[in-house]
Amino acid sequence: MATISKWSNVAIAMQSALAAAKTITGITKAAPGVVTSVAHGYSNGDYVFLTILGMRQIHDRVFRVCNQAADTFQLEAVSGGGGIDTSAYDTFVSGTAEKITFGNSITTATSMNMSGGNFESLDATTIHDSQRIVVPGLPDETKAEFENLWDPTDAGQAAMKLASDAQAKRAFKFTFGTGGKIMVFAGYVGFAGAPQGNAQDIVKTSAVITSQGTPTYYSA
Repeated sequence: MATISKWSNVAIAMQSALAAAKTITGITKAAPGVVTSVAHGYSNGDYVFLTILGMRQIHDRVFRVCNQAADTFQLEAVSGGGGIDTSAYDTFVSGTAEKITFGNSITTATSMNMSGGNFESLDATTIHDSQRIVVPGLPDETKAEFENLWDPTDAGQAAMKLASDAQAKRAFKFTFGTGGKIMVFAGYVGFAGAPQGNAQDIVKTSAVITSQGTPTYYSA
């Protein structure tokens, strides 16, 4: 039976800083895949944002570092401990990694709706086929739409407003309960900070985070 998660005791953190980019010189196609980055300085458990040419499956994504050594590290798999299997991924060409600091906490959300991640269907039917041939295309973006208790002085809302005004990409980390499941991804936040609601109701304000790249999940 699957472990049940609730929208309760959920911690939402947003990137407050990115360290200087470290050059990646290679990523093996193996189980697990090994990333080579000379003197990267990362520790196990660090989160990094990857900008990758060639191995598109990990481009524009956030991963947790595991099995680090002086000049290498792995990208932790969902169950933890070992690195992801990159055997079937495209061939790496070049790229960088940037260590993320999740220093902004969003603590005023009252509801959350996740959508997207649906794959488009591409028609590959030829005049020789007797039935339609459809193959999967690219997934659409994942969106997190949520309401907040309106408070212009709240630090998390101020950070979202700053990122929204700058149209700046940020990394996000959702933790479902203490020691619970984790979702990380990078995207753009849209937050005007305008008060909304009905008569005699609590004043709220809405926000949306649109992902760039596929979210990454961890069991804890």
